[in-house]
Amino acid sequence: MEMLVRYLDRRESSSSITQSVIKEEVLRDDLKYYFMSPCEKYRARGQVPWKLGVQILKIVMITTQLILFGLNNQLVVSYKEENVMAFKNLFLKGYSGVDEDDYSVAVYTQQDVFDRLFYVLDQYDHLGHLSVGPISYAEDNGKPVPLIMCKEYYKRASVKPSDEAYDIDAQLETVCMSKDPASVHGWRTENSSFFDLEFYRLVDIKITFQLKGINLQTVRSHELPDCYTFFVTITFDNQCHSGKVKIFLEIDAPRSPCKNWKISGTAQKNTHYLLFFDSFVILVCLTSAVLCTRSIVLAVRLLQRFSRFFHDNSKCNVCQSDKKEFLNGWYVLVIVSDTLTIVGSILKMEIQAKSLTSYDVCSIFLGTSTLLVWVGVIRYLGYFQKYNVLILTMKAAFPKVLRFCCCAGMIYLGYTFCGWIVLGPYHEKNYQKNGFPLTDLQKFLKEEKDFPPGEDTETDSQMRYSSPCCCRRAPRDDDITLTS
Repeated sequence: MEMLVRYLDRRESSSSITQSVIKEEVLRDDLKYYFMSPCEKYRARGQVPWKLGVQILKIVMITTQLILFGLNNQLVVSYKEENVMAFKNLFLKGYSGVDEDDYSVAVYTQQDVFDRLFYVLDQYDHLGHLSVGPISYAEDNGKPVPLIMCKEYYKRASVKPSDEAYDIDAQLETVCMSKDPASVHGWRTENSSFFDLEFYRLVDIKITFQLKGINLQTVRSHELPDCYTFFVTITFDNQCHSGKVKIFLEIDAPRSPCKNWKISGTAQKNTHYLLFFDSFVILVCLTSAVLCTRSIVLAVRLLQRFSRFFHDNSKCNVCQSDKKEFLNGWYVLVIVSDTLTIVGSILKMEIQAKSLTSYDVCSIFLGTSTLLVWVGVIRYLGYFQKYNVLILTMKAAFPKVLRFCCCAGMIYLGYTFCGWIVLGPYHEKNYQKNGFPLTDLQKFLKEEKDFPPGEDTETDSQMRYSSPCCCRRAPRDDDITLTS
């Protein structure tokens, strides 16, 4: 009986040892398989690398989607910029086509100020016969929104430069008048008191009005046009009281879906194709996010198995560095990029359906997602030995480079603030375009004069060409440069 018990004990112990060995081998195989590259997994078990295929397909589709949206967005931006230029030429008398510094036009006499003011008002009245674009007055309940002109000035001011005396109440007052586009005649007489300007009190004059426009050029890219409301503000700035009145023209142009529209041809049909393409992009991104989430769940379960096995056999816990090997940050990056792409694609579909006009928000989502998708390709380059060396170098050097950028950034910011306060007030953007002004000595040396020929002209010429010295006399037409 005792022999039988010993035999059974040995048999149970050997079977438990065998089971533990099998579990260990299975765990080791699963760990090796988890850290394999997609190609190695295919050679080991014949598993098709679905995630790799989906990522390659996603890169192609997201990049194509971004390019298509970028081309349409470029038309939108160019439409706004060209309208700004058109309004400046329409409403600013004497505009040269190029802004002077940060303003568009500057005037120096009182008559010029009045001429520019009346010019804006007259151009506004005859806008329908002047503009070549589809622009009209904004309406509110069927009536045109009036033009508003306000002048801001000091409440009280008495300035006598000859006596070096002044008396100013710095409190600002604002007086406004409105003008209906239909009231062409008689408005100057009715508001004559408004144009009694005391320039030593005047701070600024602002003219604001609203216009409506339609961006028809998007039809060429097979997209429905957007409607725009242009909030135009023209400012006559006299804050400096330096004898120079600066004129600014600023535009805020929010987009909105057109209420009543009808279009025939291929635009609407191609819009359906783009909506189908965006829907397929969303489906691919959902598949990619599900596969990456599944890989994260499997990695967590594998880490739990390894932790239990290591604790049972070594009586200690797995170190943090080994745990980090199971936490693949690339999967998190892919999931974030997929989420951004899905949101951006939904916004793009709404924009194409003219339910939304958030081009800028959609650009942020699509641009960021495309950046992350291309960055995610680096993970697969890491499976090649030569590329992996570069990736490991970047990974090791990144913290040090970041610390260096922080320190260098502080020095740069300090230098920037110092230069701004010391040299900023005396700096001209004009010098960069036209060069620094010449000094009196440089102007004198640049004057060309014909010197009378001397008797030793021929001798000097022969000596100049026969001299072995490398420093020869410069030709007469060379520019003269002063060095110190």
